[in-house]
Amino acid sequence: MSETNMKAAVLTGIKRIEILERRAPSAPAAGEVALAINAVGICGSDMAYWMHGMAGGFKKLDFSASGLCTGYCGQLGHECAGTVLAVGDDVSTLTVGDRVALEPGVPCSVCQQCRKGRYNLCSKMRFIGSAVNETPGAMVTRFNHPAAFCYKLPPHVSLEEGAMLEPLCVALQAARRARVGMGM
Repeated sequence: MSETNMKAAVLTGIKRIEILERRAPSAPAAGEVALAINAVGICGSDMAYWMHGMAGGFKKLDFSASGLCTGYCGQLGHECAGTVLAVGDDVSTLTVGDRVALEPGVPCSVCQQCRKGRYNLCSKMRFIGSAVNETPGAMVTRFNHPAAFCYKLPPHVSLEEGAMLEPLCVALQAARRARVGMGM
């Protein structure tokens, strides 16, 4: 494998995943970090893509040779954590060697919902590992991501635990919205 390539777990058909060589991302852009991905969870949506070639009935995957080489690329994985390898310009919150958990949804930051602080409702959200918006996932050895959506892990939290922060936050938000509490 050359320095410009990386390994990627790629869904190449129903119930078929292959480890393929893919082009590694270039140096991180301004505001981004380059990461070595160390841990990735398997979500229910990943299982649905694997079992049926679609999740939530949204977009059926194209397993043809051309379909696997554009956009989404069959790369699953959005629950992930990694180690910072390089930082782009304008990144001051992270340094090389930091261990981080990734927030997988990257909003546009300019729409009305984003400006109101409700970026989770952004209609232009790019969600990694999603065939719906054709964004490749993090079941790869190298990945670039906006630094603003990478959260530094404290020393006592493992990378595997860091990869589980996204589903933990989903569960906590659901409990909060349902007003579930002690003794209920």
